[in-house]
Amino acid sequence: MFDTVLVANRGEIAVRVIRTLRSLGVRSVAVFSDADADARHVREADTAVRIGPAPAAESYLSVERLLDAAARAGAQAVHPGYGFLAENAGFARACEEAGLVFIGPPADAIALMGDKIRAKETVQAAGVPVVPGSSGSGLSDAQLAAAAREIGVPVLLKPSAGGGGKGMRLVRELSALEEEVAAARREAGASFGDDTLLVERWVDRPRHIEIQVLADGHGNVVHLGERECSLQRRHQKVVEEAPSVLLDEATRAAMGEAAVQAARSCGYRGAGTVEFIVPGGDPSSYYFMEMNTRLQVEHPVTELVTGLDLVEWQLRVAAGERLGFAQEDVRLTGHAVEARICAEDPARGFLPSGGTVLLLDEPQGEGVRTDSGLSEGTEVGSLYDPMLSKVIAYGPDRETALRRLRAALARTVTLGVQTNAGFLRRLLAHPAVVAGDLDTGLVERVVDELVSTDVPDEVYEAAAAVRLEALRPRDEGWTDPFSVPSGWRLGGTPKPPAFHLRVHEPVTYTPRGSAAVTDAAVSVTLDGVRHAFHRAGDWIGRDGDAWQVRDHDPVAASLTRSAHAGADSLTAPMPGTVTVVKVAVGDEVAAGQSLLVVEAMKMEHVISAPHAGTVAELDVTPGTTVAMDQVLAVIAPHEEVAP
Repeated sequence: MFDTVLVANRGEIAVRVIRTLRSLGVRSVAVFSDADADARHVREADTAVRIGPAPAAESYLSVERLLDAAARAGAQAVHPGYGFLAENAGFARACEEAGLVFIGPPADAIALMGDKIRAKETVQAAGVPVVPGSSGSGLSDAQLAAAAREIGVPVLLKPSAGGGGKGMRLVRELSALEEEVAAARREAGASFGDDTLLVERWVDRPRHIEIQVLADGHGNVVHLGERECSLQRRHQKVVEEAPSVLLDEATRAAMGEAAVQAARSCGYRGAGTVEFIVPGGDPSSYYFMEMNTRLQVEHPVTELVTGLDLVEWQLRVAAGERLGFAQEDVRLTGHAVEARICAEDPARGFLPSGGTVLLLDEPQGEGVRTDSGLSEGTEVGSLYDPMLSKVIAYGPDRETALRRLRAALARTVTLGVQTNAGFLRRLLAHPAVVAGDLDTGLVERVVDELVSTDVPDEVYEAAAAVRLEALRPRDEGWTDPFSVPSGWRLGGTPKPPAFHLRVHEPVTYTPRGSAAVTDAAVSVTLDGVRHAFHRAGDWIGRDGDAWQVRDHDPVAASLTRSAHAGADSLTAPMPGTVTVVKVAVGDEVAAGQSLLVVEAMKMEHVISAPHAGTVAELDVTPGTTVAMDQVLAVIAPHEEVAP
């Protein structure tokens, strides 16, 4: 076993790898950008090395700086985690050339399986069924369009070089193909440095099932069963479980053997995942999609049902050990479900969010595990992936695991940053999810049932109670009765003060219940019902949901409206970076015309004209960093523009 391992990643996966290194007595080396100088993974490692400024291209994606950090720390091996350079064949080769062991598969296997086109051709030759689609690499836009016509819509555009749903586009109308190809190429280039695309047949109401494999350097390959990953949004997994309720033992064995053959076909070594698309009505018909040549985000559910530490086996295989078990020794016991906690706001269309973690409480305990990179004070920005943590629950059966996970999500507190924890709790209670009737489109079909922009009265009641408490005199001596916020009036009925508040829209709220306020909590009794909340700053939270209740100044808002009467201010829907500016001041625009693109956490959002008019103001350029709700441009209707 190695003495010292450098973890070439950040966040929850870095913390996760460090935990296993500690259990094995291996010295851990963290790396950090300037944005992560005080991050949790830095504090938990045995030592840490700065690798550059905040942008990933100048730190976590810099092969030169990572290798220099490994040399300075005396590391013998590098664990890449997932994301960043985990599936970069050049990084794996560079580690080898520097005398470091790359804790992952051989560079040639990464390169082969990282090219989805070559990967399909390779596994197909090994007898593994593949999804019908385009053939050949480097296809032009015209060739992609021709392939799409031949296959027939709907089709799926996929980057050849990457994974994780980045750059994927579902096209149901050929008329939209040109625009979708351009967007897919742009995202693929930004995420993976390669805008090569392929097109595949879209399987309606499919299930996404993947098989975990382990291979050593002595010719032994086993699979560790499957994970059901069908609950997705925008092709991104949000909930995963093991095992799948869809598969019987015969299908599980057949898919497992297909995954083993796929691993053998590329000379695989280490932990990897073979992903299949499976028609829900016919699980015996399954198609290879891709192979992820790294540890998966959802690996904890496999660990819980097999009793194996996958990071430990990555390390042991990389150190030259043989697998200590055969296929017949693998047993799946119980059930595990994982939910990904992401910095996103369900009420704003799941746009990325950011901020400082003011209050944090992450569940642990019987049958519950949280893998997290968070701590109080963590600054969540727009430079890196939005996933913050994972909550995983285990039980003797699926019903117990789901119940424990829902309860754990209700106990999850991350105030200061908007997350999807409450949405996930409601998703896991949906009848289709409880019944195991899943497919990759389910979340999108039911999302409106699970998300509401309405703010409950008790939230405003709690926010008002906090403000009332702040107004109360702190002098323990004589109190001026006119300074007490009781609403007392000379010769009249007391009238409680009203507060101008805003979550999504401004409201004027007058408290009408009773409350108890502490530094970290507030409880209110409204209409005879008691409601308990966590609180921090202007954040109120309960059951995984959170609201930032800000003060609203109606006078200032009125003045702003007057300054732009009849015009529309276009604001940033999320904190991020402006990547594209298509107009200039004075340009005439049509309603719905694309004007700007804001990118955050590897996600693009197009800002369009709300109506026909003229660009009256433009306050950003490409590369400008913006805060949520920051004004980007002002569009004045034609009749409002001075001659």
